[in-house]
Amino acid sequence: MEGPAMSLLRLVLLLPAVLLASCAMHLPAPEPGVARIETQSIHVATSETVPVHLLADKLHTALVFELEWLEQCGFEKPPEIGNHKYVVMSWGDEVAYLQERWLSVGEVAGALFAPSPSVMECIPIDWKVEQVCHHQRVFVADVPRSAGYSLAAFLNACAAKNPAGGPLTIGKSSWGNGRLIRCPENYSYYFPRICNVWTAQALDSCGFSIAVPAALSANGLVRQATSRKNGFRKIWDGEKDPRHAELEAELKRRGM
Repeated sequence: MEGPAMSLLRLVLLLPAVLLASCAMHLPAPEPGVARIETQSIHVATSETVPVHLLADKLHTALVFELEWLEQCGFEKPPEIGNHKYVVMSWGDEVAYLQERWLSVGEVAGALFAPSPSVMECIPIDWKVEQVCHHQRVFVADVPRSAGYSLAAFLNACAAKNPAGGPLTIGKSSWGNGRLIRCPENYSYYFPRICNVWTAQALDSCGFSIAVPAALSANGLVRQATSRKNGFRKIWDGEKDPRHAELEAELKRRGM
C-alpha cells in the first residue's frame, strides 16, 4: 500500500507537469454563430473606470482588456491587429503555443527545468466576452482609467522588438485572428514562472493585490481575485450558467 509520504512525493513531482499543461492549453475558439446570439447585458463600467475580465478554466487563465484603452495608455499592439473592441491576452511556453501536438517528454522537461522561450498571445474580439469565451469562467472588475499606463508598460516590457521597434510576432494565435508575440530573453518560461504568474503580474500592474506564490494554479489566482480587496465578481460560469445551455441549444438548432 502507498503511504502518505509517497502520496505527497508523487503530488510534488506531478504538480509542475500539471501546471505546465495549463500553458499548453488555449481558450476554445468561438463556434460559428455565437456572435449573433444576444445575451443579457450584465456589466457596465462608469466613464471613470474600465472593465478588466479574468478568464479561467481548471488550469489556465487569461485576461481581456479594452483595446482602445490600452492603446491610449501606450500599449504597442502587434502591427497585424487592427481596430477592435477587446483583446484577449495570455502567456506561456513558445513551443506549447506554436505546435498543435502535445509536448514530448523532453520538451516538457526542458520547459520546466530550464528557461525556455515564451510568447504572449494577443487575440482581438468584438463581441461580448461571455459570448466568445462561454466555455470559461468569466470574472470582471473595474479599474481606474489611469491604471492603463502601468499595465501598458508591463505588456510592452513582455514583448521583444522587431527591427521597426514594435512588438515582434512569430505566428498566428491558437484561435481567432490574433498573433503570438515573442517575449524577450529576460522573460523566459520555466517553473514556477508559468502562465498564471504572468496573469498575476499583469493584474498587479493594474493595482490589484495578488500574491504570486499563491497564484500558481488557476483556482488559487481566482480565489485572490475574487477576494473583497480585489473585487472580481463572476459573470459567467461555463456549463453551470443556464445561458450556456441556451447558447448550445441554439447552435444545435442551427445545425452548427
